[in-house]
Amino acid sequence: MELNRRALRIVDRMRGDGCRLNITVQVIGEATVLDCGVHARGGIQAGLELARVCLADLADVQLAHPDDDSLGLPRVVVVSDQPVAACMASQYAGWQIQVGKFFAMGSGPMRAAYGKERLFDEIGFREKPAHVVGVLETSKLPTEEVLQYLSEKLSVPTEKITLLVAATRSLAGGTQVVARALEMALHKLHELHFDLKQIHVGQGCAPLPPPAADDLTALGRTNDAILYGGRVVLWVDTDDDYLRELGPKVPASASTDFGSLFSELFGRYKDFYKMDPLLFSPALITFCNLRSGRVHTFGRTEPAVLRRSFGF
Repeated sequence: MELNRRALRIVDRMRGDGCRLNITVQVIGEATVLDCGVHARGGIQAGLELARVCLADLADVQLAHPDDDSLGLPRVVVVSDQPVAACMASQYAGWQIQVGKFFAMGSGPMRAAYGKERLFDEIGFREKPAHVVGVLETSKLPTEEVLQYLSEKLSVPTEKITLLVAATRSLAGGTQVVARALEMALHKLHELHFDLKQIHVGQGCAPLPPPAADDLTALGRTNDAILYGGRVVLWVDTDDDYLRELGPKVPASASTDFGSLFSELFGRYKDFYKMDPLLFSPALITFCNLRSGRVHTFGRTEPAVLRRSFGF
């Protein structure tokens, strides 16, 4: 698949279009860093490009018109014919990067180069690229110390590392988070021990929330956008009876915490990783079974919860 090489093509395009995207490019510790929403203004177009990098250019990512569930706000739509490679091997923010006081959620194809997550034992897609590309969700630009840490973990010199960075509160950062509805569905199915090889095509969408003044509020709104407004369609090849049994466990409504704002839950648990893992899934999921031609839909959207979350 050459995930990093694919992502690097998008990075090259972004570097040549920095003025339009409102991003800046700089060198930190010999690594190339694209500021898409820390000090740079960034924007929605930069966020769409960020999402494409996260997905290793294995998905189409677009901004779509509002629908009945999006409260008049545009939707971020992702479609992939390689959903496992795009979402699980690349986009999933499965690498917590902490160096001193610096913390970031790491995603993008650099995860396949790192390859230490147990997930890769099941899905494969590990690679040893000559040039590594990653995305950091954080409110600070990485330091030379952070780049040296990544160089050691990734087994490449710092000059062969390219990072794209955006804070969650930025337009670019929020856009790339909302582009994770499909990924969240696949991750939930993986947690439920569904064979991801049975997923052939995936499409996901979620409303793009209004901007927030701080990262914590932005984190809440972007997660709520998927939990209560996200919709995913998966084209699968499996047994209908199995889908009927599994289906109710997949959407966010399977959690007893469903209906609470993410910010309320974060305040209650104090730790993202202590929250009910059953919650993290799109609101509505539809399975189109290639084997039988039948369609199965589970879950429900909650526009009223979105209105509270988004400050309407």
